[in-house]
Amino acid sequence: MPTPYQTHIGSFTRKSTFFWAALGATVGLANLWQFPYLASLHGGGLFILIYLACLLLVTLPLMVTEAALGRHSRHGLVLALDGFVRSAKASNAWLIVGRLGILAAFLVLSFTAVFGSIALAYVFYGAVGKFSGIDQAGATQILAGLVSDPREYRVFMSWHALFLVLVIWVSIQGVASGLERALRVVVPGALLLMVALFALAVWHGRIDGAIEHILATHPEDVSFASVKAALFHAFFTLGLGMGVWAIFGAYTAPGTRLKRSILAVVLMDTLVAIVAGLMIFSVATGGTSFDGERGFGLLFVSLPVTLAEFPISQFVIAVVFLLTVMIVWTTSLALMEPVVGWFREWTGAPRGWSALIIGLAVWFAGLASLLSFNVWASDRMAGATVFRWLELITGGLLIPAVAILVSVFTGWRITRGLSSQILGQAPKLFAGIWFWVMRLVLPVVVAYIGIQYTAFSLTNLCESGSDGIWCSQPATVLLEPGEESLLEEPAPGAERKPGAAGAAGEQAEEALPAGDSGAEEPADEAEPGENAPKDGEILYHSV
Repeated sequence: MPTPYQTHIGSFTRKSTFFWAALGATVGLANLWQFPYLASLHGGGLFILIYLACLLLVTLPLMVTEAALGRHSRHGLVLALDGFVRSAKASNAWLIVGRLGILAAFLVLSFTAVFGSIALAYVFYGAVGKFSGIDQAGATQILAGLVSDPREYRVFMSWHALFLVLVIWVSIQGVASGLERALRVVVPGALLLMVALFALAVWHGRIDGAIEHILATHPEDVSFASVKAALFHAFFTLGLGMGVWAIFGAYTAPGTRLKRSILAVVLMDTLVAIVAGLMIFSVATGGTSFDGERGFGLLFVSLPVTLAEFPISQFVIAVVFLLTVMIVWTTSLALMEPVVGWFREWTGAPRGWSALIIGLAVWFAGLASLLSFNVWASDRMAGATVFRWLELITGGLLIPAVAILVSVFTGWRITRGLSSQILGQAPKLFAGIWFWVMRLVLPVVVAYIGIQYTAFSLTNLCESGSDGIWCSQPATVLLEPGEESLLEEPAPGAERKPGAAGAAGEQAEEALPAGDSGAEEPADEAEPGENAPKDGEILYHSV
């Protein structure tokens, strides 16, 4: 067995583990419920090329920077920046950057685990035939019964606790015996499972329609909104600004080719999104059109209904949601690691106790999001639930702020020589592009993302009945004239569905990203499941 390069908080034992760990961190639910819709709406294959360009020219340099900071210092983001602040003789105020990143990872993990618990419950629901012969209204009612029924919230809490037990159990085992071993098995296993399900979709689905919508080029659908959609998706789905890449960089085994591994992760993540998109599109939509449906309703309502028509549907549905659990589980393990690493470096506590304490804290914090969908659904601050505010704070403020400050610090506060030393050996052209992107491009682009994200989310709250002080401002302050969505334009011909995601007798609510300015039509009276997670409340970074 290879001899690990041990940091005081642990390390990987194999060079390839960084690739599998990073891939597990980047492949999330957005690959299933958002990317295929965006590609079908914004030019198909042309959107994929734009998305790749955003990844390679904008977000990849930041990924390399965070991982290189961790590898060079052999610490998590907090202590890594502490060392570089001392070396650069910069202000101690820069130390807040690492702490904000850890806070973002903690909060995102707290509500990501809630989504994981729903997927875990659906594995068992599928296996026992709960979706057999069901229609849209029935599937919506099942989701509502699990998530938003105030009388059954303890069942939801039990699934939430079980999912976090799976995460904590792996984390307690340590970096090599727990995290590395799990990721080297689960991530390849998830990919193989996805390939098998793709083959099933080709056999039973309408793959020709999926290829036409997702891979074929449609120049007439490409606009500036397409570039924005690609940019937002590229930024919020890669785990940036939360210390994940720094801690994985600190764990790298000797001889790991960091930059090549990151490039491979970016390309593989895109490939997974394409395969998942083709699979979802050909099965869940009948190969015709998404008709504006995506997100929560697509995954937890429409997909079980269409899969119920398959032969041996109980097995198929259980396997599909097992894949979903594996995806959310690896994402959660990745988000857990920077927080546990920080706690160990801060307190010196043993690995087991650190993972247990952080896991319990995540469970407790996650209850705020979980209860926002049922018991606390009517308790709103400025028109939003606790879950919605957590989403807005992390996606609109914390994550962009950390990304901007890391870029500014790396590009402007440390010397060119030290930055080159952090980057390591690299082609001269790549090093030059990396330096100037970090210095000039990333701060501006990420600031634009954060401002737009926050502005459109606040606009959404106003249209949902918020009495926040910002709602008294003219609409043009928050929303650019003529612009209908932060991330994309509405699907042509798509109609707003009345009611909420869980309204009995209605389809799941039209899936909208959090930046959408469209507001749902209020129901005449509360229906069961009305407080279930809305697609408009689920942001990119949470998955």
